[in-house]
Amino acid sequence: MSVKIRMKRVGTKNTPAFRIVVADGRSPRDGKFIEEIGTYQPLKKSDNVTLDLDRAKYWVSQGAQPSETVASFIKKATKAATATA
Repeated sequence: MSVKIRMKRVGTKNTPAFRIVVADGRSPRDGKFIEEIGTYQPLKKSDNVTLDLDRAKYWVSQGAQPSETVASFIKKATKAATATA
C-alpha cells in the first residue's frame, strides 16, 4: 500500500479550495482519505496555506510520498518554523 500526501479539491466552480490529506495512492483524488492535515486556498492573497507540520513530518517519516505541490508547502512551512524559532 502506497501512502501519499496530496490535495483534495472541495471548492465550488470558480472558487477552488483544497484540503491537504494523507490517502492511499489507489484511492481517487476526492475519495477516501486517512487523515486531513491542512488546507490550501489559492484565491487568498496571504496566509493561504495551513498545515499541521508535525503530522506531515510524521507521515513522511512513515514512508508517505508528498506530491510536488505539497512537498513545497512542507518545505516553506519548515523554513518559516525555523525562522521564528
